Amino acid sequence: MSRHLCLLAASMLSFSSLGMVQAAPVSAADGATDVDKPPPLPKIVIPDVLKPRLTALSDEQKAFLTSPALYMFARPPGGPAQLFAKLEKETPEEISAYVSAMVSVAEQVDFKPGRDPASIPLDTKSPSFNAWNARIPQQLNPKREPGPIQITRYIGGEYGSFSGIPTFAYAPIALTPEDLKAGKVDVAIVGAPLNMGSGFRDAQHGPMDMRTSRGAQGPWGPDMYTMVDPIEELKIVDYGDVAIDNLSTERSIDEVRRTVAEIARAGSIPVVVGGDHSLEYPDVAGITDVYGKGKVGVVHFDSHYDAWHNEPHLIDHGQPVYRVIHEGHVQGKNYIQVGLRSRGPEEAGFKWMRDNNMRYHTMVEVEKRGWNAVMERALAEASQNTDKLWISFDIDALDPAFTPGTGTPVPGGLTLREAQPILRRLCAEKNVVGFDIVEYAPYLDTSYKTALNANFLLNACLTGIAMRKKGITQKNYLSPLTVDHQRDHLGGTSK
Repeated sequence: MSRHLCLLAASMLSFSSLGMVQAAPVSAADGATDVDKPPPLPKIVIPDVLKPRLTALSDEQKAFLTSPALYMFARPPGGPAQLFAKLEKETPEEISAYVSAMVSVAEQVDFKPGRDPASIPLDTKSPSFNAWNARIPQQLNPKREPGPIQITRYIGGEYGSFSGIPTFAYAPIALTPEDLKAGKVDVAIVGAPLNMGSGFRDAQHGPMDMRTSRGAQGPWGPDMYTMVDPIEELKIVDYGDVAIDNLSTERSIDEVRRTVAEIARAGSIPVVVGGDHSLEYPDVAGITDVYGKGKVGVVHFDSHYDAWHNEPHLIDHGQPVYRVIHEGHVQGKNYIQVGLRSRGPEEAGFKWMRDNNMRYHTMVEVEKRGWNAVMERALAEASQNTDKLWISFDIDALDPAFTPGTGTPVPGGLTLREAQPILRRLCAEKNVVGFDIVEYAPYLDTSYKTALNANFLLNACLTGIAMRKKGITQKNYLSPLTVDHQRDHLGGTSK
């Protein structure tokens, strides 16, 4: 029997790749009641040559061999045919033992009412049930005029120093939508210290560390590539952190969604600093709450395609792409993936993306066509079907040489000299209505290079938004002052 169990373990398939397990409604935030149905699987036919060897099987075991549950043990590309070929070499008794083992595992895997909890129990009578995200009413705060609050005491601020209260981009703070409106804020940067959708440590400290490491790649002074200073052109605020229930991703996402929508309704661009990539789901859902489902496109930078589904947990950092497509927040034709290279998805995942008319740009395409060609293709696609764009940037899209401080690094990624121009250009040449940067894990960033480079990318996006506000939207704009010294008449060769 042990030989068969070893064979069973070797051939067992991950449930998410074929969508064998049906998922329940997703979240109270969406009010969803639909069930995620797994894709149809080919009908299984037992070959005639095997049938005489099935005499020791019960009717239940024979039925199992033609049920969709068999795909759990029959991994593509061989599938059931390969499994049946193995069984043809066994005796009827060995086949019976093997099938019995498969049935036993399938029964353990399936959800069974009464045995398995369908939801996580909470003490709804707790007096602090919603204390984690209950907002302080204005009447309980000292009276003040609405508007951004400058929290530095010095005229020059603390730019470049180690003093002062850390904020994103050395910006003043804002606490309410009224502050955003009164200050006519262009960009509100908000932290989302959520990490339970990952399972890898420390992305929850990303917002805090991005604030404290701001001096490594501060936003003051003009961006040399464009000679545009985002601090001078934009009204930027630090909107604090979204409240997170540190024991529940499911409870936390509604507050993230609410906050993103709140910022957008106030007329500001939300920039979300994570936190893990499960945040993309409430980020995009929040922005479409304002602009409408199907009205916003997404450009997603990542080494992973993040469209896994039919997992036991509906919300994690591997499923946000599936959720926003499945729930209709974004049309597939308006979703663009850049930087994919991880071991996965399998063929079914690429087929799913194609079936949903999604555009994807893998590092395989970069190897074949070169980065510039891929970048121009992605930029052209970004505005083909929608005039509003959300950018979701997982820092593991970059090669680990540039961002070692992340939970799921994958070698062979983008360089900074590839990522910075496309981010700046997207934010300048397209109507970007929101941006998130996620999966920075400070405890894994022993060299501080991830903090440096994450801030560099954030600054590239802010520069692009500033360029657009300034009216610089032409294709691939670079400052003539910095691109060429124009002193070739003094000797040398013109470039």
